[in-house]
Parts: sequence; structure tokens; C-alpha cells
Amino acid sequence: MRDEVDELVEAWARERPDLDLAPVEVFSRISRLGRHLDLARRDAFTAAKVESWEFDVLAALRRAGAPYELSPGRLLRETLVTSGTMTNRVDRLTARGLVERLPDPNDRRGVLVRLTPEGKATVDGAFTALIEAEQSFLADLPDKERTKLAALLRTLLAPFAD
Repeated sequence: MRDEVDELVEAWARERPDLDLAPVEVFSRISRLGRHLDLARRDAFTAAKVESWEFDVLAALRRAGAPYELSPGRLLRETLVTSGTMTNRVDRLTARGLVERLPDPNDRRGVLVRLTPEGKATVDGAFTALIEAEQSFLADLPDKERTKLAALLRTLLAPFAD
């Protein structure tokens, strides 16, 4: 089976035979796959009526487990945004009824951000739609190959881990 990356590599090999083009074969495919995944993610979230940034915050709360709450500082670490951005996001999610702010029982000056039942249903629906979309990308790959691919990608990403 050939794809457009094969054509790119052949053209570059003809023009630059002095270079090892193995990275192009790998990363051009990853880049193209990334674009398709971004589109699938956007479609899944649109169907669930959430934006990507909303999903990121709601998913962080959902992954925290019952009672689905985190401090704003923990949300910052989970979503990698600034405190000003997070305040804005929590404000907007609160206005939509997807999260609520509660006093932190362990810190009189602090607050916790908690998923509302509507927020939990929203993030669960969005996550289900996302998983279904991502499953379609892997449909033609046997389970053993999926496991191998995940391990190889983990190895590639290891140098970038925090």
C-alpha cells in the first residue's frame, strides 16, 4: 500500500540523495494523522456541544473521580494554562451550569471547582463521541499492532516527559 508520503520521500530522495529520509517517512505521517485527529476531535466536541478548551477542563475534573472537584491550582497543572485563562474558563463554564465553585473546607480562602451533574453528563457524552471517532482510526489495525504502536509512540515521547 502506498500513500502520499511515499511520493514525497521519493521526490526528496531524487533531489537530496545525501539525506536520510527516515524521519520524513515517520513524522509526515504523524503530522497528517494529527490533522485528521484534530478534525475528528472538533467534530466529536461539536456534536456534544462543547469546545476543546471546555472539554479539557471538564475532563480534568471528571478524571479526578467523585466528587469531581479540583482546586484552581490543580486545574492549572492539569490543563497547562495560566491562572488568568483558567479563571476566565471557570467563569464561562459556571455560566453554562457545567461547573460550580465551592468553598474549600481545608482552606477558608480557597475554592474548589466541581462538575455539576450537567457538566458530568456533558463531558461523558463528549468523551464517548471522541472515543468512537478515535476507534474508527484504529479499526483496520489488529489489537497486537495497536499495542505495538502505542509502545513505539511512548518511546518517541519519553524525552519530552515532564
